[in-house]
Amino acid sequence: MAQPLEGLTAIVTGAGRGLGRAEALELARLGASVVVNDYGQPGRDGSGEASAVPAEDVVAEIRAAGGRAVAHLGDVADHDDARALVQLAVETYGRLDILVNNAGILRDRMVFSMSEDEWDSVIRVHLKGHFNTTRFAAAHWRERAKAVGGPVHGRIINTSSEAFLAGSAGQPNYAAAKGGIVGLTTSTALALGKYGVTTNAICPRARTRMTEDVFAGFPAHPGGGEAGEGREGEGGGLDVLAPEHVAPLVGYLASPAAARVNGQLLVVHGGMVAIAERPRIAAKFDTGKDLFSFEELDELLTPYYAQRPPDETFAAAEVLALKHD
Repeated sequence: MAQPLEGLTAIVTGAGRGLGRAEALELARLGASVVVNDYGQPGRDGSGEASAVPAEDVVAEIRAAGGRAVAHLGDVADHDDARALVQLAVETYGRLDILVNNAGILRDRMVFSMSEDEWDSVIRVHLKGHFNTTRFAAAHWRERAKAVGGPVHGRIINTSSEAFLAGSAGQPNYAAAKGGIVGLTTSTALALGKYGVTTNAICPRARTRMTEDVFAGFPAHPGGGEAGEGREGEGGGLDVLAPEHVAPLVGYLASPAAARVNGQLLVVHGGMVAIAERPRIAAKFDTGKDLFSFEELDELLTPYYAQRPPDETFAAAEVLALKHD
């Protein structure tokens, strides 16, 4: 019986560890040939000497399971490296069908203490890295669609974060980058839909090297103990924050079954998938004159916000802000 991704080629960036590794293994399990990209720096802040080991280890895992994979060791935030990554997929397997943008780093700091380099480096890897690979994959699919005179199978799965949705006090660079990725996703979805290409973003919750501080102390099971990345927790069973909970959604979005899913943002973790709506108007006020005055806005907006119940998500984020301060 044919696998859902049989005959398709996927790129997964940042696939040497954590989420990217789980996603690459899942796509391979579903039948895709996988280009495993990872720059291989040991520090989650992007520090340390680059290494081929993480990417090559995942390639070895895929091949040992009977799949097809090749490693790419470039930096996706480098325009030329991103071009070479797409070219490697096409030259090795004849085509590119799936792009999973996952690579990222963290350089956390409160906004009043953050350096220019801490801001620039995170925006570069996350947001520019997503753009670079998308730009060359999109050009490939546009050319293919023109050559065949119709739509082709193209899938982009981007990685955003709930830090964009609810705020993250000590991560202004990361939250901004993840918000920008959602904007890139919706723009790309509109631009490429006519070629048969869908573009979606996920907000995953997973216990990885990147999030070891965020989820420190979170139980692996309700009422249970903490577990390591991708391992079974106390009491048996998979850690609710294991990256393996996220990978199946990526496999689905990469498949022909998800042809009607485009421009969407999905939150995923621990056996749960939630579809996020685009922002909706909560209230609307019109001036009784030609132009709002300060007094009129005060009369309309101040009582409105005074009567609104507190936003529980934002309140929780404020508590975290106090811990960072």
